[in-house]
Amino acid sequence: MPRITRRWQVRALLALVALVAVGGGAGEAASQEKYPSRPIDFICTWGTGGGADAMARQIGSLAQPLLGVALPVSNVPGASGNTGLAQILGGKSDGYTVATYIQDTLMTIPMGLARHKVDDLEWITRTQVADSFLFVKSDGPFKTIQELFAHAKANPGKLRVGTTGFGSVDDVTVRYLEKRGYKMITVPYPKPGERYAATLGGHAEVLYEQAGDVLQYLKAGQLRPLLIFAEKRHPAFAEVPTSKELGIDITLPQFRGIVARKGTPPERIQALAGAFRKAMETPQWKKFAEEWYFAPDSYLGHDRFGRWVASEVDTLERLVKEFGLRK
Repeated sequence: MPRITRRWQVRALLALVALVAVGGGAGEAASQEKYPSRPIDFICTWGTGGGADAMARQIGSLAQPLLGVALPVSNVPGASGNTGLAQILGGKSDGYTVATYIQDTLMTIPMGLARHKVDDLEWITRTQVADSFLFVKSDGPFKTIQELFAHAKANPGKLRVGTTGFGSVDDVTVRYLEKRGYKMITVPYPKPGERYAATLGGHAEVLYEQAGDVLQYLKAGQLRPLLIFAEKRHPAFAEVPTSKELGIDITLPQFRGIVARKGTPPERIQALAGAFRKAMETPQWKKFAEEWYFAPDSYLGHDRFGRWVASEVDTLERLVKEFGLRK
């Protein structure tokens, strides 16, 4: 066996020190890497043509010049938003992938259908909050919510409601109405275009949706709002009664926001949050928010968004237990 001399030991030690020094320098260089230096993938966890898709494309285009890189949007629908979210959870925490996150996906946590927890994500920005409605075809048989509920009570399980998916707030609301004596059937359509086409084509008699998402059909006179799930009537739909007026104790407004994987460096989260905040201050975003009927207090920054989401989960879990929705 060759003998290891003291000279060789010293050389080996010096080589090790040099290697550590180089490695440390590389790590420091990485930590000081300009961010962002390449495009940021923006995953829309729902199909094209709906509210989450419109939000992602609108705020993405406004944030691009602020960040100095492109934010290409790709749609990955399915499982009430959980399919697209899996790409975030299975990816790197480097700030180069963000995703939409909406109330329907959050509802899958207390329903026991999600594979993630609130703490698995960085909650960057809440971009919008909007009330939900029940819509029917304008040339259909139902002119008022009373007519619709009377038919549902007389024909339990016959009316179909187009929704985003099982376990979503849409589905929870349909199940709640069943407990009030209005049994209708949830029909999931994760792609918004299919959901709207199903209602207009008579494959679903009722549509659960936010008004901004179906604005083109409202302007064309193809859809009629019958009920808004809210405490107060909306000024733009003053003739539409609220759920509270009818003694229906459920509102569940839809929120949408932007998330990244937990562990993303704080300075990168701050860079993203700052760009999205500035984007929401532009005239283009304010016009978009007005046209889509967003609540005036929709914005929540990174410092408050996560805590608000955690409290929202607590509220949803209470509803799930109270209504006996989780088997």
